[in-house]
Amino acid sequence: MAGDRYHSPTAAELVAAYAAGTISPVEATTEALEAIRRHDGDCNAYALVDAESALAGARAAERRWRAGAPASPIDGVPMSIKDLFLTRGWPTLRGSRCVDPDQPWDVDSPAAARLREAGPVLLGKTTTPEMGWKGVCDNPLTGVTRNPWDTTRTTGGSSGGSAAAVASGMGALSVGTDGGGSVRIPASFCGVVGLKPTHGRVPQYPLSALAVLAHAGPMARTVEDAALLLDVLAGPDPRDPFALGPLATPYTDTLGRDVAGVTAAFSPDLGYARVDPEVAAAVASAARALQDAGVRVEQADPGFPDPYDAFDILWCAGAAKWRDVLGDGAGVDPGLRAVIERGLTCSAADYLAAEVERVALGVRMGEFHTRHDVLITPTVPIPAFEAGHDVPPGSGLSDWPRWTPFTYPFNMTHQPAITVPVARTSGGLPIGLQIVGPRHADALVLAVARAVERVHPMADPPAARAAAPAPAS
Repeated sequence: MAGDRYHSPTAAELVAAYAAGTISPVEATTEALEAIRRHDGDCNAYALVDAESALAGARAAERRWRAGAPASPIDGVPMSIKDLFLTRGWPTLRGSRCVDPDQPWDVDSPAAARLREAGPVLLGKTTTPEMGWKGVCDNPLTGVTRNPWDTTRTTGGSSGGSAAAVASGMGALSVGTDGGGSVRIPASFCGVVGLKPTHGRVPQYPLSALAVLAHAGPMARTVEDAALLLDVLAGPDPRDPFALGPLATPYTDTLGRDVAGVTAAFSPDLGYARVDPEVAAAVASAARALQDAGVRVEQADPGFPDPYDAFDILWCAGAAKWRDVLGDGAGVDPGLRAVIERGLTCSAADYLAAEVERVALGVRMGEFHTRHDVLITPTVPIPAFEAGHDVPPGSGLSDWPRWTPFTYPFNMTHQPAITVPVARTSGGLPIGLQIVGPRHADALVLAVARAVERVHPMADPPAARAAAPAPAS
């Protein structure tokens, strides 16, 4: 299955073919639906697939392309959206047995509304842990989502279904959410690109219970595709009080800028993380390749201690709000129930102290970026571990943020951060490199990511490589 990732056209390739008339949106959508038929039994990436609606959308896109009037640069591209976004006409169950599917579903989230305007073909909705609460992707409703590179391994989460769908050709693009790494963790584990833009760059409604941490962003096989999708998703929405203003310049217009002379701090461990040797070596190699390409790379840590305690309070206190939706039902994920209960013990003073620390961390990073344009780190310190576990088996770790120390700090600071695949382990599992920039420097982060993609691409797997069989559940 892993080889299919490389034989499926990217979004940019598809729209070029649509313009040339060599491929139609109907043909591309039919192939994406066939990929779902072939692979999703192994991966379990989709919570919902609507082939009839997808083909109708593809036919409409085909008519626009034939008339020379596509709705956007991604018109007709088959894609998915995570099942945390309200999407008119489809239930948004959030991976939970406690959400009633039999209710009106007549409101689009800002992301879904933008996609309808832009004309990509929505194939369906991708899986998430219940309410998106953790860094892997399983839930009581749809079960375990598995990594297309090795289906005994986790995709990571919470946007694990989106990452698996993009990696295995079940749609060229997807939209995920990221409250502590939920776009970047699974993108890294599944060997795709995942961008957490500046907080508010992609508006959200309804606001997440974790609104102070929550971002939404594109997932794709290339940086160019991520920029294409972000150009569609970005911009204000009156329903989101954190939403930023209109884009001055499309991200795709500056993607190819010369990054020679950009200053990059390379931090192998942020001063406190333990990193798998293969991951450390791969990210260091990519950093050296960037330096050879003219980026001024120096090893430097931002100098903050692990902000886990403050993040944990912000996360659990926000999660406590989910009790309003989930109630005290027996069907709730036990781990999520424990997080909610922990959140209910947080006092207002606890929360405000954590918020003070969050703001101080943002100030520190702002000062750091006066000396370094971007920060480079591993995305996740380990390769994908066995599916069906919240933490690596045998690790002794208490919860998911303990094994993803590079992602959640930058949800606290609201900075843009992207993961790009740069290598594979000796066992064939992808390794991602993270690039973090100052707030509002999304264009710079994308440009540096594009440079990484060019100078240190992840090696293609052999076409004949087969995914390991999934164990019986």
